[in-house]
Amino acid sequence: MSMKPLNYASASFVTSAPDITKLPPDTGIEIAFAGRSNAGKSSALNTLTRQKALARTSKTPGRTQLINVFELDSGERLIDLPGYGFAKVPMAVKEKWQKALAEYLQKRDSLKGIVVLMDIRHPFRETDQELIYWAADCGIPVLALLTKADKLKQGPRKSTVLQARQASIAFNGDVQVEAFSSLKRIGVEQLENKLNEWFGSQDDG
Repeated sequence: MSMKPLNYASASFVTSAPDITKLPPDTGIEIAFAGRSNAGKSSALNTLTRQKALARTSKTPGRTQLINVFELDSGERLIDLPGYGFAKVPMAVKEKWQKALAEYLQKRDSLKGIVVLMDIRHPFRETDQELIYWAADCGIPVLALLTKADKLKQGPRKSTVLQARQASIAFNGDVQVEAFSSLKRIGVEQLENKLNEWFGSQDDG
């Protein structure tokens, strides 16, 4: 399989959609980023694309209540999904965007991989597990990024990653676990390699 490295710095914002009916046509390949509202999803997207403000970071978790679409110059798309599980918002709002999230994951044919971001100090919470089980059931590969890895010293970081890799076997799916830190740029290369692999899978027809 040819793995051409993509230029993630070329990513540009296309649209924010309240649900899948407002998304671009369901063709090509897109990779979704998902995670709890405080998992560092926006920071990871900004680090990947080498842009300070592509995805808005906020001290108030839960600001991403829409499906945000970013396109690379080669036509592939990165999808920033609504954060889940933490935001202090009215239940009706929470239910609405949980529904948008579920709909996207179940009905989007161009979705070829999901990056699930979890704070390395609290990996595999219930909502994270539900999402990964769902992806495994659908045959969608997952890259589990344990974010804020700079918060742990190297020893505890390594053992946490090893424990998480062991735990991920239970999902019975294609689940890869890596440590990640936007601040120290830990795991950025692994993230890029996995995305290149997923985006390159279209070459296989």
